Amino acid sequence: MAISRKDSFLWGKAPPRLRLADRRQSDRSGQPELLDDLQKLKLDLNDGAAGSSNPDLKRHSKSVVRNRKFLRGKKKFNMDPKVGVRYLVEHGILEWRAEPVAEFLYKEEGLNKTAIGNFLGEREEMHLKVLKAFVALHEFSDLNLVQALRQFLWSFRLPGEAQKIDRMMEAFAARYCDCNPGVFQSTDTCYILSFAIIMLNTSLHNPNVKDKPNLQRFVCMNRGINNGADLPVDLLTKLYASIRSEPFKIPEDDGNDLTLTFFNPDREGWLLKMGGRVKTWKRRWFILTDSCLYYFQYTTDKDPIGIIPLENLCVRKLQDSSKPFCLELYSPKGQKVKACKTENKGRVVEGKHQFYRLNAGSEEERDDWISAIRASITKDPFYDLVSMRKRRVITNASSSE
Repeated sequence: MAISRKDSFLWGKAPPRLRLADRRQSDRSGQPELLDDLQKLKLDLNDGAAGSSNPDLKRHSKSVVRNRKFLRGKKKFNMDPKVGVRYLVEHGILEWRAEPVAEFLYKEEGLNKTAIGNFLGEREEMHLKVLKAFVALHEFSDLNLVQALRQFLWSFRLPGEAQKIDRMMEAFAARYCDCNPGVFQSTDTCYILSFAIIMLNTSLHNPNVKDKPNLQRFVCMNRGINNGADLPVDLLTKLYASIRSEPFKIPEDDGNDLTLTFFNPDREGWLLKMGGRVKTWKRRWFILTDSCLYYFQYTTDKDPIGIIPLENLCVRKLQDSSKPFCLELYSPKGQKVKACKTENKGRVVEGKHQFYRLNAGSEEERDDWISAIRASITKDPFYDLVSMRKRRVITNASSSE
């Protein structure tokens, strides 16, 4: 492609001299064309100079760039919340302090509620400060406990790991008691009753639960939790009626046909999964609930690409030369694992795995997954969590008498 005179000027080069024969052949009709090129070049240069000296144009340009980075950071957050926040902080869009990060999570539109819950549930010191600041942004004054829980659980999605939920519900109970002094005798009471309400919601509105608890059972299961004393029956009656008439609403970006299944899972997180036919490792988002492992390509996916029922399966550590933190799901009888997955065209097919091999990010994470899977097969993983808190309340009440 030939370089035009205009291009030559832009690159700081003089245009090649016209040969004498060319000058003789050119007529007046060619001169205006050259003048037009020169005039356009002059205008372009003037526009560029004006743009570099125009403060409004400079601000607009910076604003456009910042908005693009902000949107990119939000997308990264929805895929991996830690990566997204780090990106926004590194580009000067978000300040790495608890209050600004909490406001970003609480007020910013377009953030995935699952990602928010996972970020808030981490146990690093900064995450704990962000959680406290996030909960402080909720105003629970003059709300009953169900109303406060509706507001709180709408702002994010509870993560699946029991210890994460413990920290988040502890923070919620402390905030509720600060906003409503005198309603409960301790934050432990609020904590236990909050869990009872969440479990009541699942029992009343999950179609898989056939034995629906009545008011009397709800009252009985919460006896003695108010520092050894019973809560007023009128209070428990109102809470029960509120949940029975209207279940907790799940944020829209988590809404799907499996909403009740994934609302309060036993555990969730990223794992590497070895393929069945092609033995390659792929990163998948796993959710453990109802004695099943569901796995997704992204945290934002509404439907899983595979389901592994854990019935009649065992789980164990596995030494793998290529992956250091492996665990294996297998049938003790050596049978094929009964599972299903979705193909590219959307057709659901039965899996052909003799076993499933997964790899965690650390030894601790692998052991936690193994414990959670074993617990999921046998009993409710939150039973011990609430029972321990109840025992503490009753013991403290007895010792103070």
